Amino acid sequence: MAETKKDEQQEPFLGRDIEANLRAAFDSLPNKVPILLFTKDGENDVLNQAARDLLRAFNRISGKIEVREFSLDSSEAKTLDVTTSPTLLFDPEHYAIRYMGVPYGEEGRTLVGIILLLGYRTGNLSPHSEKILKRLDSKREVKVFVSPTCPYCPDQAINAVKATVERPDLVSVELIDIQSNPEMASRYSAFSVPQTFANEVLIAYGAQSEELFVLSLEKLEQQTIFIPETDAEVIENDVVIVGGGPAGLAAGIYAVRSGLKTAVIERGPLGGQVALTPIVENYPGFTRVPGKTLVDILVSHALEYVQIFQGEEVVDIRPDGMIEVFTSRRKFLTKAVILATGAKYKMLNVPGEALFMGRGVSYCATCDGMLFKGKKVVVVGGGNSAATEAIYLSNIEVDATLVHRRDTLRAQEHLVKNFETNNIPLLYNTEVVEIKGKERVTEVVLKNNKTGAVSSMAVDGVFVAIGYEPSVDLAKKIGLELTPDGFLKHDAHHHTNIPGIYSAGDVEGGFKQIVTAMGQGTECALSVFEDLVHPYWIEKAEKEAAVQ
Repeated sequence: MAETKKDEQQEPFLGRDIEANLRAAFDSLPNKVPILLFTKDGENDVLNQAARDLLRAFNRISGKIEVREFSLDSSEAKTLDVTTSPTLLFDPEHYAIRYMGVPYGEEGRTLVGIILLLGYRTGNLSPHSEKILKRLDSKREVKVFVSPTCPYCPDQAINAVKATVERPDLVSVELIDIQSNPEMASRYSAFSVPQTFANEVLIAYGAQSEELFVLSLEKLEQQTIFIPETDAEVIENDVVIVGGGPAGLAAGIYAVRSGLKTAVIERGPLGGQVALTPIVENYPGFTRVPGKTLVDILVSHALEYVQIFQGEEVVDIRPDGMIEVFTSRRKFLTKAVILATGAKYKMLNVPGEALFMGRGVSYCATCDGMLFKGKKVVVVGGGNSAATEAIYLSNIEVDATLVHRRDTLRAQEHLVKNFETNNIPLLYNTEVVEIKGKERVTEVVLKNNKTGAVSSMAVDGVFVAIGYEPSVDLAKKIGLELTPDGFLKHDAHHHTNIPGIYSAGDVEGGFKQIVTAMGQGTECALSVFEDLVHPYWIEKAEKEAAVQ
């Protein structure tokens, strides 16, 4: 009897207060949680015993937790494809959740979280996350590498478990302790945790919010910005901005700061061409910054002010009275519209161009020219842009040769003279038919379109300057005037020919630089604010009526 009293006085495995709190939480679970432990004698014996002690403690806390142990040599292990010791499977009849290692230390939070989620059999996800997971239409095999000493790992592990509980038909998860499985961690280069893979693709480096995790799971690539969605069929605003590039995002920030209720609509990736630029080196404040990182900074800032509707395409604008903007999903009622639909560089569409984009192939000498100082490049084109690019590159000590498919340049006379003054080599009647290289561009294949002769030239870069394609389909549909070059016609206040419709950014033509586009977006937003206070078209009509 004395021994029994002594045992009763011993401190519980997890501590009295902790076990009391866990017992209260577990006993209220509506469903039991089976946990299967698989071990093998002689393989990680210390970890095996730690797993046994931990699970037995949880088993004693509540009858809602059912623990069973099997050998790796058992038929159960073979049936469930368990090959490492120790491994924990959680309610394998309903879910594909396994923990490879021992969930102790910081990972104790993961263990408790899994038990609670499975006990209630709900992912307990936000409405936004549920909506994203419902869109999954193919399997996701998730691996999250964790460590007992990592305070951030439990959050990411629980994100994965939530997705599995919510979509057990498509999502499975392995939580892998890198201390228990160093070889597997080495194979995936998972030396810093948490790291998350789905279908063998790295989708997250570090911990994420729940919404970002499920978005990364859906897209199968790491997402850094989450934009809440809405099901509203009609939304009223003061300003609707069409385009989520630098001009549109800057306009959104300044419009809201002016007190205008604003929405930004973008059918494709946010950031426009910046998001596709590997490295930006001419943005003030950043010596070097990846384009995607710069976009994330811009979007994060904009989201503090303006609601963004990504993945929606504006299909029509009706500017009579209160302007109606129709997208692929809803209708907006607004007082003003800013078209910041951008422009894209024309491409050569030759083999190797897309492959070496950002690795020797460039569309902007102002942006990337300094990277080629002292190196040899070709500039492709024969108009003002190509001549200007070649002159600029020559002035910053880049060995540039102009390649033009015709026998005369189309550039303005003063540019041609400047071009000749700089003694820039020029190949007439010549086309680039292929771009070659290994890690970067090393060679272009040239064809004389008169003789048919094919030759090669060793180069370090190719600058394509054959023009731009402004995105003006929507503008033409609603009757906006264009310039002879096909860009949106506008005045100094970014007014178009239709009152209430404005333009900003690359769609206006001019210098196609990030800072220029953002400046134009800012100016445009301030013009909208001033016009809504003092409508210029009403004042203009009144003056015309007075003259008559």
